[in-house]
Amino acid sequence: MNTPTTSPTIILIAGHWLGAWAWDDVLDHLSTDHSRAIAMTLPGLDGDDSERAAKTLDDQADAILGVISQHGDRPAVLVAHSGANAPVSLVLDRHPELVHRVVWVDSGPVAAGSVFAPDFPDEAKELPLPSFEVLAQQASLEGLSPEVLERFRARAVPEPGPVLRQPVELTNDARREVRTTLVCCSISSEQVMELVRAGHPMFAEVANLEHLDVIDLPTGHWPMWSRPRDLAAAIQSAASRND
Repeated sequence: MNTPTTSPTIILIAGHWLGAWAWDDVLDHLSTDHSRAIAMTLPGLDGDDSERAAKTLDDQADAILGVISQHGDRPAVLVAHSGANAPVSLVLDRHPELVHRVVWVDSGPVAAGSVFAPDFPDEAKELPLPSFEVLAQQASLEGLSPEVLERFRARAVPEPGPVLRQPVELTNDARREVRTTLVCCSISSEQVMELVRAGHPMFAEVANLEHLDVIDLPTGHWPMWSRPRDLAAAIQSAASRND
């Protein structure tokens, strides 16, 4: 596992429907800390890619590994928001030695065999951003202004069907040795740990992590928009830790 002698490269990866643009406000604050931070758009979420609807979790994991390789002169800290947890979990399984720390933003590692939407129809090529009324039933929109929601709607890219249907195959227990930080937003750290102790399937993997710390950042599910400065500080704090 990497023990950094220099400051790490922070790689920001947003969840479903989102590209690198989702981190713009956070990057503004990270740059004031002189951090090397970059945001990436996962395959399948580039609106200009005519073949994006066919992209898979494997494509996304390979792309993350490609970014890590491009910045291999420094250890990598992966920041995974929401549905980015599936491809990032694959990266941790395949090459845990390349990751100094993973920061889960209102998210967490997935368990082996997990499928985001097992009932998503085979004939459906993609999942557009649902109405905000529907979305609010699935995740908290707290802290998002009408202007932010309008930008979300205008820039969102439909999620590829294969990404939603593909099981996450994990075989390497070394993924659990990677230093881990949970940034708890729409669910507090106290609630998360209660669910972990209760064996809730959404948090089953957290119980297996060997190096875990938690940060509470109370807000909705998209803290990069509702509390970007505070999220940047939480990420910087986690990235600078060596324990």
